[in-house]
Amino acid sequence: MSLEAQFPDAPFLDVANPAFSLRSEPVREARAKSWYARTPYGLAVLRHQEMGQLLTHKSLIQGSHAWPALNGVTEGVFADWWNKSILVTEGDDHWRLRKLVNPAFSPKVVKALMPEFERIANDLADGFIDKGGCDFMAEFADPYAARVLCLLLGLPESEAPFILRTSATMGLALGVNFPNLVSEIEAATVELGDYISEVLKARETDPGEDILSIMVQAREEGDRLSHEELWNLALMLAFAGVDTTRNQLGLGMSMFANHPGQWEALAADPSLDMAAATEVMRMRPTITWVSREAIEDFEYGGITIPKGTVLHLYSESAGTDPQVMGEAAFDITAKRARNFGFGGGVHHCLGNLVARNDMAVAYRVLSARMGAPVVGEGATWLADSGNTGPISLPITFSAR
Repeated sequence: MSLEAQFPDAPFLDVANPAFSLRSEPVREARAKSWYARTPYGLAVLRHQEMGQLLTHKSLIQGSHAWPALNGVTEGVFADWWNKSILVTEGDDHWRLRKLVNPAFSPKVVKALMPEFERIANDLADGFIDKGGCDFMAEFADPYAARVLCLLLGLPESEAPFILRTSATMGLALGVNFPNLVSEIEAATVELGDYISEVLKARETDPGEDILSIMVQAREEGDRLSHEELWNLALMLAFAGVDTTRNQLGLGMSMFANHPGQWEALAADPSLDMAAATEVMRMRPTITWVSREAIEDFEYGGITIPKGTVLHLYSESAGTDPQVMGEAAFDITAKRARNFGFGGGVHHCLGNLVARNDMAVAYRVLSARMGAPVVGEGATWLADSGNTGPISLPITFSAR
């Protein structure tokens, strides 16, 4: 039975249309009417309370495994890797992987990386600060995310352009144009995957102190990650670590351009850096939805959700839900209810601590060195659904 027949009174959102924005008035109207809506991909969850509850609901599993198939991609290197990744692994297998990998993302490890994050941010700022302008994506967000990833994997920073190019192309799989870009995504997956294989061979024979080496050496009661598991995890780290960070930084800069007073508040109080990263993700998350799938029929929120139904939980819509957030504008000094930019429950983002800190450092360093940014002509954007962000973001500013 179709979703339209099952939920005839639910609003419909045409999110498969690349021109559709998840921040548009139809989404706001749907949220005011109902906690859920129909979409071409399944049900959309629009409100904060329901998103928080459904992220951890016992009748739901991670739904992202269905994303390639929903786009007609059922075979190939990308789909094969995706369907074996920690992102979609469930049950004991998932817990085992998380338990083995968690030490690589501990607060102690991340804290030791902070000076390097600052070094990279300042080095990139040195390249454009005196000009009073730059393409923020090309000159900061992209190379920053790629160089941080090289740091995590113990790679020379000279490899950053390669990591950026291949991971960014793979990242197109998480947008609504996925079906039109399969050949490019496949080629990038093969290229980056082959490179990761060579890096792993080196780490397995001569580990260092980077996060990848910690993963290689991880053991728990005699158990350890297999070579295939390491490869899959390392490729996920390269794929997700670059693409989401660069997009999120670009989205953050666009938010600060629209709210210059908030940029000055951060410059005046650098301790707000983590709050800034969190508030950006509440208002403008690059991951616009988190997916779950029903493993059984269950009752929730006044409806019966059939087994097999895919739910997309909308991060920005939940983060701006007036029932919880009021009419709260972008404000890095305000105390907020939790936002779900990193998901939640069993599948909460493994690398969230790294991501929060590298973004916080970037905003803090840049706000200390330049006045509030102004976005110029020529900015280009990915579709405002799936994974989103700027492609190009020209900005001007005054050096401090």
